[in-house]
Amino acid sequence: MAKFERKGKGGIPAISTASLPDIIFMLLFFFMVTTTMRETTINVQQRLPKATEVKKLERKSLVSSISIGSPKIALQATYGSEPRIQLNDAFAKVEDIRDYITAERENMDEKERPLMTVALKIDEKTKMGIVVDVKQELRKASALKISYISRKGTSID
Repeated sequence: MAKFERKGKGGIPAISTASLPDIIFMLLFFFMVTTTMRETTINVQQRLPKATEVKKLERKSLVSSISIGSPKIALQATYGSEPRIQLNDAFAKVEDIRDYITAERENMDEKERPLMTVALKIDEKTKMGIVVDVKQELRKASALKISYISRKGTSID
């Protein structure tokens, strides 16, 4: 008759790492799809004013931004320290705003064009003269929905 030996405790089996590359690629793909890159580089100094009544914009795809402020310190040797208007990645003049709005409307679907909102990102130390000029040019371009970008705060701060 044959004797059967009982093996001692073999311990815990090793964890299989065969599926590890699949998990890593799934995570990589997920982050590649969900991450959005900044579309424009802000070349103006922006310390946004505080506001007590802040509302978040619903559909950012319908928003076109205009930034107004003094050029950043690295760019002040070239552009000076007076407040400038930035459309997308370049500085522009007030007269360029109408063309910018027209180009932004052309990139939208026809049914969404009336819903377009222009977001003004204005440094809190900017004089109102340039802001009034921008608003007049927006009025000429029939861009009448304007939103002012601010940071949340109280009037006491």
